[in-house]
Amino acid sequence: MNAKVFEDWFKKIINLIEPHSVIVMDNAPYHSRRLELIPNMQWKKVDIQNWLTSKGISFQETLIKRELIDILKPIKEKYLAYATDTYAKEKDIEVLRLPPYHCELNPIEMIWGQVKGYVAGKNKTFKMDELKRLLLESMDLITPAAWQKCIDHVIQEEKRMRDLDGITDNVIDEFIIQVADSSASSSSASESDTG
Repeated sequence: MNAKVFEDWFKKIINLIEPHSVIVMDNAPYHSRRLELIPNMQWKKVDIQNWLTSKGISFQETLIKRELIDILKPIKEKYLAYATDTYAKEKDIEVLRLPPYHCELNPIEMIWGQVKGYVAGKNKTFKMDELKRLLLESMDLITPAAWQKCIDHVIQEEKRMRDLDGITDNVIDEFIIQVADSSASSSSASESDTG
C-alpha cells in the first residue's frame, strides 16, 4: 500500500458516502500524505526563504535558518493539509484522525485481530491457496453484530479515557491548589515572624 493507491481508492469510495458524514482514519503513512511539505531545519536556507516568499510571508534577508523556522511556528498549522482530508472536504465529509498509538480506539483493529487469529489458528498447510481460503472464510464470520461489539468496546474505551482524563485534571488541580496554599501559609507565617 502507498499513498497513491490509497488515494485513488479513497476518491472512488468517497462518492458512496453521505455528505456530513465523518470518516475515522488512523495514522498510517499512506493515509497522511501532506499536500505540501513545510520547511524544517533540514531544509537549505534558500529553500526556506523561497517557500516563505511563495506564501507572501515577509522576512529579513539577514535572518539565520533558525529564525526563519521560528517565523513559521505561529502559522504552520495553516499550511498543514492532508490530501485525503481535502478530497473529503470537497464532498462535505469530515476526516477524524485517531491519536497515534491508540489502536484500542479503532474498531477495525479488533476486526483484523479476529481475522488474523482465525487464519493463524486454522492454517495447517501454510500454502497461499489455503491462506486465501481461510482469509475469505474468516471475513464471512465478521457480522454486523461483531462490528457492533467492537464499536461498543471503543465507546467504552473512550468513556474510560475521558474518566481518566478527569481524574488527572482533578489531581493536578488539587496539587496546584495545595502548593499555592502551602506557600501562601508559609509566606503569612514568615511575615508574622518578622512583624
